[in-house]
Amino acid sequence: MVPFKTSRPAINQAAPINVVQAQGLPRARGQLMVRSKRRGEASVLGDLYQSGSLKALFPRTASAALDLVFLNTAGGLTGGDMFDIQATADPDSRLTVTTQAAERIYGAVDPTPAHLTTRLSVNEGARIDWLPQETILFNHSVLRRKLDVKISGNGTFLMVEPLILGRKTMGEAVRHGAFADDVRVHRDGVLIFADAVRLKGDMHEAMQGPATGNGSIAMASVLYAAPDAEAFLEPLQDLMPATGGVSLIRDSVLFARIIAPDSYDLRQSLCPVMAWLQGGTIPKTWML
Repeated sequence: MVPFKTSRPAINQAAPINVVQAQGLPRARGQLMVRSKRRGEASVLGDLYQSGSLKALFPRTASAALDLVFLNTAGGLTGGDMFDIQATADPDSRLTVTTQAAERIYGAVDPTPAHLTTRLSVNEGARIDWLPQETILFNHSVLRRKLDVKISGNGTFLMVEPLILGRKTMGEAVRHGAFADDVRVHRDGVLIFADAVRLKGDMHEAMQGPATGNGSIAMASVLYAAPDAEAFLEPLQDLMPATGGVSLIRDSVLFARIIAPDSYDLRQSLCPVMAWLQGGTIPKTWML
């Protein structure tokens, strides 16, 4: 099938993604590039390229932002899969990116990891809200994930990243696996935020300790990098559960981490935080 294209991939031109094979099995690959631009009072689609297992949907909303919902038609990720996402918000435009559903990371047949790389560019006066639904790790899953964000001038960036270590209602526990997550955010070429998470082996056991998760298997990171970040500190402190915390870690950078016994409890704490940072609404896919 020929991938749908509105233009050639001119957004931060990326090298082609090679098909990776694990024990002779062909693995999924996907590439998505999108750009928003300002037209009058609204943000509209400026450029789009998609191929492989990554597809983009643009639901109609009353928001002035361009809302993008992406989905993985492969149904999840497993060892050797490679996905690359690039999104750019042109000056004074706003782009909200979320997923159709939770992303499932299935057990790998060997130690070959799945790779998910995301690169976001926020131009002067623009904003990107990166709001994927939960990433669910299954037993024997191996995932390497990287998020690289470049902000220019007074651009605004919001990130919400929930992670679930097995589905509690299904009696699942991640006893074997590996997860590596790296987040880097630069403003005008200066590193303003860096976060790295490494989980390996028996993740369920690792989360039992009082200094780790105290038995929790759900967690979320929230980052808000904007000139008005300090104004949100007190309201978000009031919204934090006993197992969460938020701080203004530097000028114009607000960061929160929340843990919870399961995904349901995590959402009960996370959705009000998202609504506050998004101006009272959250993506419709989060409410389905």
